[in-house]
Amino acid sequence: QVQLVESGGGLVQAGGSLRLSCKVSGLTSYQYPMGWFRQVPGKERERIACISWSGSSAYYHDSVKGRFTISRDNEKNTLYLQMNDLKDEDTAVYYCAADPGIQVMVTTSYCGGVFEYWGQGTQVTVSS
Repeated sequence: QVQLVESGGGLVQAGGSLRLSCKVSGLTSYQYPMGWFRQVPGKERERIACISWSGSSAYYHDSVKGRFTISRDNEKNTLYLQMNDLKDEDTAVYYCAADPGIQVMVTTSYCGGVFEYWGQGTQVTVSS
């Protein structure tokens, strides 16, 4: 059974930092792309960062570029999202996703395709 479990969310003041983690279990290989998404009530889920299996390619949505960093530790089967200079508009539920079927393509300017497995989400609230 494949499971993705996010952690690290919470309440932070504007300008502060948080690091989200996503632990993956139930997959025999780590050679697949992964991503971070976020969603606020009433809006569509937003794709904010993606990373190739090796970590050599990373994509960022314009809204987080320069402030967020996606990374992964394949030995620990864990995906990370370092979030700096947080703003009110970053308040959302954050989800990690994995694509072991390798339908997702990740370049520095593009992240397209459908992720197969999702975590349950972790709330990030930024207060001003």
